[in-house]
Amino acid sequence: MDERSRRVERAFEWPILIAALLVIPVVAIEQSDLGDPWRFLAAVANWVIWIAFATELIVMLVVVPDKWEWLRRHPLEVAVVVLTPPFLPAALQAARVLRLLRLLRLLRVAPLARRLFSLDGLRYVALLVALAALGGGATYAAVEDVSTWDGVWWAVSTMTTVGYGDEFPVTVLGRLIAMALMVIGIGFIAVLTGAVAERFLATTIEASEAQVTEEVDQAEADVLDELREIMLRLHSLERRLGQRIG
Repeated sequence: MDERSRRVERAFEWPILIAALLVIPVVAIEQSDLGDPWRFLAAVANWVIWIAFATELIVMLVVVPDKWEWLRRHPLEVAVVVLTPPFLPAALQAARVLRLLRLLRLLRVAPLARRLFSLDGLRYVALLVALAALGGGATYAAVEDVSTWDGVWWAVSTMTTVGYGDEFPVTVLGRLIAMALMVIGIGFIAVLTGAVAERFLATTIEASEAQVTEEVDQAEADVLDELREIMLRLHSLERRLGQRIG
């Protein structure tokens, strides 16, 4: 992409992030017992969210120099617009979970991976896990025809690998969601363990680095002292030689 395309892409980051986050309350309202005007507002928000994604797709196809290359590199953007329009039948609305996947790209997972085991990285991972629990639970509720809170309860118990057995998926999509949440939950435990270990190791490494720095500084000071002493001796020899020659 050229510089203009990158500027347009960055301009869409926050609007699309907000649109992706709105998917969670919209699904929760639709699966709840709330009536009008909440259901009407959820329907309007569903259209607004889809229009935001569609607008991004259309604008990017207009500004990028190589449209086919951009489509090849951004299949998720195309899938969100094609597979999640609000006019699809209710049975296909569970595909809206694809919208939440945009959070991964917008939160810049690649740069965060380098700081994954730091405290800052742990905060971002915890945010993604919370979003996965809420989004996965809401989507599970839509797919398995249970309440939203039952879906979130199931998502949390699945991610923590507790598995009480009081709620379990019976559809193919529900089982796919369960597998994804299991991987995310286990991954979060691994990141949490790594962050704790890194914290202890960082203290040891910092202490070692401080000790090494102190030793190097001391060695430099000793070398400078010896050089000064050598220079004084050379000056003394020069004076003596000068006196004898004179």
